[in-house]
Amino acid sequence: MDNLKYIIIPIIVIIISQLTKVTIFFIKTKKLDIVKFFDGTGGMPSSHSSFVTSITTLIYLNYGLFSPLFGMCLVFSLVTIYDAMGIRYESGKQAEVLNRLTKGNLKESLGHKPVEVLVGVIMGIILTTILNYII
Repeated sequence: MDNLKYIIIPIIVIIISQLTKVTIFFIKTKKLDIVKFFDGTGGMPSSHSSFVTSITTLIYLNYGLFSPLFGMCLVFSLVTIYDAMGIRYESGKQAEVLNRLTKGNLKESLGHKPVEVLVGVIMGIILTTILNYII
């Protein structure tokens, strides 16, 4: 069971992140959008950030700061977070402009604002730390 926590904990964290995203969307819009749970790119919190932060936190807690595995996970997390906040966010803004110009139907909510990423990172660290000692 100990080795399975490296799969189970990040999956639990991403599920909680997606449920949080659906709940926040419901509170804001009064619309229950279950599809957002399965295809919820963009929005608060960043589940990509919580997921990769969860993996990195697990490695840190169990192998230490100077583990090569921690270093690799940290780099992977930073690239993923950069992509979520930078490249995918800009692509969403471009999709918004194209939709207005062409009356198209491109998905606009692709990336994350910095606060959405920050909340995802914090959720990933806190939830993983708690779950690491429970599981």
